[in-house]
Amino acid sequence: MALFPQQALNDGVRKREVFGWAMYDFANSGYTTVVLTAVFNSYFVGVVAGGAEWATFAWTLVIAASSLVVMLTMPAIGAYADLHARKKSLLATSTAACVAGTAALGLAGGGDLRIAVAAMLVSNVCYSYGESLTAAFLPELARADSMGRVSGWGWSFGYFGGMLSLGLCLAYVLSAQARGVPATQFVPVTMWITAAVYGIASLATFALLRERAVPDAAAEREPGLSGALRQLARTARRARSFRDFNWLLACAVFYQAGIAVVVALAAVYAEQALGFKQAQTMLLVFLVNIAAALGAFAFGYWQDRIGHKPALGITLAGWIVMAALAYLSDGPALFWAAAVIAGLCMGSSQSAGRAMAGVFAPPAQRAEFYGLWTFATRLSAILGPLTYGAVTWATGGNHRLAILSTAVFFVLGLVLLVPVDVRRGQAAAEAASG
Repeated sequence: MALFPQQALNDGVRKREVFGWAMYDFANSGYTTVVLTAVFNSYFVGVVAGGAEWATFAWTLVIAASSLVVMLTMPAIGAYADLHARKKSLLATSTAACVAGTAALGLAGGGDLRIAVAAMLVSNVCYSYGESLTAAFLPELARADSMGRVSGWGWSFGYFGGMLSLGLCLAYVLSAQARGVPATQFVPVTMWITAAVYGIASLATFALLRERAVPDAAAEREPGLSGALRQLARTARRARSFRDFNWLLACAVFYQAGIAVVVALAAVYAEQALGFKQAQTMLLVFLVNIAAALGAFAFGYWQDRIGHKPALGITLAGWIVMAALAYLSDGPALFWAAAVIAGLCMGSSQSAGRAMAGVFAPPAQRAEFYGLWTFATRLSAILGPLTYGAVTWATGGNHRLAILSTAVFFVLGLVLLVPVDVRRGQAAAEAASG
């Protein structure tokens, strides 16, 4: 059986176009890997904020503020993209802004809180826009019964982009440290490397990916955002028709909150609780990316075989095990094991959620529904890191208790997954399109 079968794709979709779509996952993964997970988060806490007691909480506040902006704007942007068939052009704009914001992070040194906060707000908001817009192309490319594997192709390929950015940065950091260069000089260069990889790799997406949607007739009658807001209002009035999508959003708020903690604060935990050095942390994140790539790719095929709901449930159980191991670790060995489990679960759970959202999205409202999906994931990006930051602040810097608290998010996600009926949700999407 072919590893990448043409039968998994919709009629008229060529594999080269899927490659172009997957290249966006490849391009933007460096941002999450280097900026949010491995380098800039700990640099912000230790250097920009000077290691103050409030530093971790301040970092989580920045993440929360950018997520709030996305929550308030992305659903309307998604509805606008559907009405005007503008997913690709909006994706190009958000990509350019994220690359510029990432490069601007390189201007932040010790005490430069204003620069760091402003650049993080711009880059993280625009990264989230791009992630949502590119996800809305998935149902256009993949058949309904192959959504899991095609999502997994993109998500797993994306981790190799993260590893490329991280590998280039790690090579530079090790070289700089060998020469006695301080973090205030080598961390900015890693931001510029990440921005360059993001910008260059995304060019393949814009060269190969097609905008198949056509403008809605309502777009001419209601130009601008007014039509998009009216479309959102219509969807809200029909919310009961999409109850399974609503349950999935509630589930995503909690399990993605736990994932947001791992993405935004794993490096902080490793350095603050276990004494990891910068190079060790980067190697740890590199291992997580390898595990995540394997997990997303293999699990996508399994997801299509056993069903979206059981697949997501299994990954959430794995996340609970990971949080327990991280809490119990008193040295590197057990924490490395927890990191491998986190990687396997990270790729598979995020890919599974993206595929399920695509199954529940009516064809004419894909960007809008992925905008609502992004609303849920950005809410989780506020809830998870802020909870972690608040626990560390309230307990005088107890990172172990903070990481254990993330297990609660995965338990709640598992509970809220129970009412989801995939067939009913898919039927509701088909009825809405009809």
